Amino acid sequence: MYAILDIETTGGQFNEEGITEIAIYKFDGHEIVDQFISLVNPEKPIQPFVVKLTGINNAMLQSAPKFYEVAKRIIEITENCVVVAHNAQFDYRIMRTEFNRLGYDFQRQNLCTVELAKKLIPEQPSYSLGKLVRALGIPMADRHRASGDALATVKLFKMLLDKDLEKEIVKTFIKTEIEKGLAPKLLDIVSGLPSTTGIYYAHKENGDLIYIGKSKNIKRRVNQHFTGSSRKDKKIQNEVFAVTYEETGSELIALLKESEEIKINKPAYNRALSKTVFPWSLYLDKNNDGYLSLKLKKTDARKKEIASFASHVEAQSALFKITDKYILCQKINALEIVKTNCFPFELNQCNGACINQELPEDYNIRVEDFLENNEYKNQNIIAIDRGRNLQERSAVLIENGIFKGYAFFDLNYQVNNIEILKNIIIPMKENRDNKNIILSYLKKKKVYKIISF
Repeated sequence: MYAILDIETTGGQFNEEGITEIAIYKFDGHEIVDQFISLVNPEKPIQPFVVKLTGINNAMLQSAPKFYEVAKRIIEITENCVVVAHNAQFDYRIMRTEFNRLGYDFQRQNLCTVELAKKLIPEQPSYSLGKLVRALGIPMADRHRASGDALATVKLFKMLLDKDLEKEIVKTFIKTEIEKGLAPKLLDIVSGLPSTTGIYYAHKENGDLIYIGKSKNIKRRVNQHFTGSSRKDKKIQNEVFAVTYEETGSELIALLKESEEIKINKPAYNRALSKTVFPWSLYLDKNNDGYLSLKLKKTDARKKEIASFASHVEAQSALFKITDKYILCQKINALEIVKTNCFPFELNQCNGACINQELPEDYNIRVEDFLENNEYKNQNIIAIDRGRNLQERSAVLIENGIFKGYAFFDLNYQVNNIEILKNIIIPMKENRDNKNIILSYLKKKKVYKIISF
């Protein structure tokens, strides 16, 4: 659990500032579950430049509660939480100073979204809250007021959690829970999971990942692990301490994240999935007569494939479709089951390559034309799909035929500006599996829309 906060102060000399407004949003990593927002009477005047910046003046605070009157609520809402703030060193120092004046030692583990953003979103021109969220397409209201800044920090932190592919933030949180001596049972773990599409992560007591999975119903799938009798399920049941999750809404993004994060984190019980999930591929070869042919072979990482497939049947079916669509001779192209006759000449569907009526160079031009127009080669597209809630959509970006990553955006903030989309993209590596996952999904599933640019 995280307590994401922002504080406005009177300004003044170091450690003599007073709090004028505080906003705290309790965030479980997915949604806000509690909040506290209040003006605070600092019992000292506000510096004029601060009044101009925040709009909060001395008159507004005369009837506001003093800090000691809200201190108990602050302790309650931040208990067992990691405190998160933009420039946490400042906010956490101010909070501790106010509690010290009351004789209370306020201590919480804390995270700074400035430092996290520098690590996870490098090379931004500015890491000030206003400029950073604007560059990332995060809507913001009430700038320089505690509630507006804290809410923007919540949205920024949620994006940083998505970009943290190595799960360092979540691992730190799990370790914090261990230190508190918590020991949740399997039933307790399942009860806290949503019945939505996304990724789930099984952790050991030290926070290490032992399994990563994806599902259209996270709760049901984890419950299957906890009630299953397979060797893998039994190991997970014995070693799991906590299960964290990320909702994706889009099944495509769940598939991509599962494939990518298994390769990055190498969980102990995902060994089978750490290898390619597309064992059959289509390769280009030249036969003894000089004709280019498409051949189905076991996937070989050392060779450049035309396309890859999850099964031999799927690969064979795709080759039949390719030879039909592009009028490529099925006798020249290596199929385990071939048609007994060529297409009739009178239908202009075959130029007679297999009986030497079409020269190899002419036939090869048609094969090369197919390769040049293969799938999303050199395309620039954005695939828009469902988001994690009704107010959100997801986007998968392919630029110059290369998969760049995915993003989530609010419906009231369009992704027509490609530069803003690039800023909010959670980058993912272009690899055989990701490329084929996208191609396979776009063929079989329906996304909301595809934008070309």
